[in-house]
Amino acid sequence: MNPLQQSTRYQSLDVLRGLTVALMIVVNTPGSWSTNFAPFLHAPWHGLTITDLVFPSFLFVVGNAMSFSLARLRDRGGAIYFKKVIRRTAIIFLIGLLLTAFPFFRIIDGSPVPYDFTSIRVLGVLQRIALCYGIAATLVYFLSLRTCLAIAAATLLGYGGLMFFFGDPGADPYSLEGNAARKLDLWLIGAGNLYRGEGIPFDPEGLLSTLPAVVNVLAGYAVGLFIKRQGAQVQTVVRLLTLSVLLLVVGYAWDLLFPINKKIWSSSFVLVSVGYVTALLGLLVYLLEIKNWKSWAYFFEVFGRNPLLLYVLSGVLVRILLMVPVKGSSLKNWIYEGFFTGILPPKTASLSFALAFMLLIWLVGWIMDKRGVYIKV
Repeated sequence: MNPLQQSTRYQSLDVLRGLTVALMIVVNTPGSWSTNFAPFLHAPWHGLTITDLVFPSFLFVVGNAMSFSLARLRDRGGAIYFKKVIRRTAIIFLIGLLLTAFPFFRIIDGSPVPYDFTSIRVLGVLQRIALCYGIAATLVYFLSLRTCLAIAAATLLGYGGLMFFFGDPGADPYSLEGNAARKLDLWLIGAGNLYRGEGIPFDPEGLLSTLPAVVNVLAGYAVGLFIKRQGAQVQTVVRLLTLSVLLLVVGYAWDLLFPINKKIWSSSFVLVSVGYVTALLGLLVYLLEIKNWKSWAYFFEVFGRNPLLLYVLSGVLVRILLMVPVKGSSLKNWIYEGFFTGILPPKTASLSFALAFMLLIWLVGWIMDKRGVYIKV
């Protein structure tokens, strides 16, 4: 068997997945949202930053992992296959809901008040991962790779059409207020259960924009199959880099008509995000499998071996830090102001806190790895 077929699942894939988890934690936990370096913030609306590429890269890695895990599972028959897929989809979705509500009460006027589940945000990051995984896993079970890729292309074109024709007539169909994705969520879910981080009810992980996000998973699946079949060769890396350039060219050209926008998950954004992560995976294959330069990789592998648990832990821990009162503020702010802002410039302090928090989560992952503890759903 080709060495890549034995190790890529645990080396290049784990490193890429770990890198995305580490970055997700860093961008989600700055010391202060008001003082942060621009690359570690999402683009205000249209546009692209490094932060915007983290989530689609994780979805790509989900698909990449599917090309290894689901191939074995499919041989055991449809009943076992879909039992696993449905179970995993439901568990990840439920964890996302619970993380949104945690710790199931809020402090209002100094007193704890039970969490109002009637106003819970239904969708979110983990919920999108769950839905994209479930839809993509169903497609790859019943359909050939060529058919899946044709559906992916049709989805991007169809989504572009839906967003253009069903956005606000006579205005910008891709605006925050008038885009078709928001309209559908308001109709099906209701304003009370949507994200309000943009100032109005609008969910960047909404239902309609989940469809193009599935394409990120299918792309990762296709690239994973390609690497498995081609093996660890320089030619494989060259083809991956060539593919990435083509995707980037088409994506940036499409930006002229359907702007690159992570929050509405535009079709051009899908192509550009897949292009960048494909290039990164090709580089990792070259460094780890071909050149055998592995000494630096373990740090990211720690995150890649327990990605769901470590991501959830980061969300739970930061929520606790924000809710524990200390000297009229929160424990998080007390730590940030006491150990970071006093000795570092504002933006550097904010990033340093995020990095320190990420390293704390890494330490938990390292202990789990040393003890052989791996939590999977």
